[in-house]
Amino acid sequence: MTMAFEPRDVAPRLATGAFILNSGLAKLKADEATAQGLHGMACTAYPFLDKLGAARFTRLLACAEITVGGALLSPFVPTRLAGLALTGFSGGLVGLYLRVPGMREPGSLRPTQDGIALAKDTWMLGIGLGFMGAGPPRTCTPVSHRSHRRCPC
Repeated sequence: MTMAFEPRDVAPRLATGAFILNSGLAKLKADEATAQGLHGMACTAYPFLDKLGAARFTRLLACAEITVGGALLSPFVPTRLAGLALTGFSGGLVGLYLRVPGMREPGSLRPTQDGIALAKDTWMLGIGLGFMGAGPPRTCTPVSHRSHRRCPC
């Protein structure tokens, strides 16, 4: 069995994946008031989401979070693919931060007290972009020993 990522990817994949997975599992149990709040904020940033009911939107969001979190936690999902999923998901969250009034100080990217919870999604976007730049896991072959003075293994 080969792992689809480098050892350096383990910590950010575990931390980010567990965080997102936990968030998705919690949203599966969201009550109507929570679903309305999530849906209302999302519709402010992305008006096309108004076509979905609050309960359905929250369930789809939960499923997306569970999928992205699970991909990050799975050792069989390549880091670049997990990074693509994380980048897409967190990009939407950063868009929410940028579009919802009151999340940022006027004329600035600095978060208000209310915006701090969404501003943290920029870290996930950075992690996702970093993962997308990752190459395949390194393997050593006799050829690599001859062609490189220093071999990582």
